[in-house]
Amino acid sequence: MKIKILLVDDHQILRDGIRNVIERSTTMEVIAEAKDGREAIKLCNQLKPNIVIMDIAMEGLNGVEATKRIVQENPETKVIALSMHSSKRFVLGMLKAGAYGYLLKDCDSDELIKAIKTVSINKKYIAQNISDVILSEFISGQHEEMILTPREKEILQLIAEGKSSKVIGEILFLSSKTIDVHRKNIMDKLELYSLPELTKYALKTGLISLDE
Repeated sequence: MKIKILLVDDHQILRDGIRNVIERSTTMEVIAEAKDGREAIKLCNQLKPNIVIMDIAMEGLNGVEATKRIVQENPETKVIALSMHSSKRFVLGMLKAGAYGYLLKDCDSDELIKAIKTVSINKKYIAQNISDVILSEFISGQHEEMILTPREKEILQLIAEGKSSKVIGEILFLSSKTIDVHRKNIMDKLELYSLPELTKYALKTGLISLDE
């Protein structure tokens, strides 16, 4: 039976390239593609892929928060992060969210295939060019604790992307008044009371990115 794979990336050209690499293998098939985290969650619930190849920095719902939801709702599905980011906050964020693998986008085709095969048999795969310091910090549990709930982080990402309470409410099927309550709670928890401060925090913690 072929390994069923869902591709998640907000760039069509990258999804096309990854699909071409994967479909050279006779043991794997791409069953669907998603352009953001929210669509990925929906497709996982519908299609139950074995593996999700997940970008991290995407509008709407980033790869970290999407991974948390996917592994909670579909524990048999394994997530491999495929990102241009090698910094600690992104790597630890994905590993803590439940990702089984982490690759950089400059990896070669053979490493991508190797990672998929490794993760498909319930073994973790971390790219060799990810710092040992990052891995040891994750394993020892010394990573920073998040003080926001998953819903608050989801809303903070949308706020930092410049979306209004009305638009956020429409995306999340909540009233704008509820979003305003969440916004106030986020500000109080973080002790940050302006949009620039919230945006800076979102960048620092990897909820959004200027690079991708």
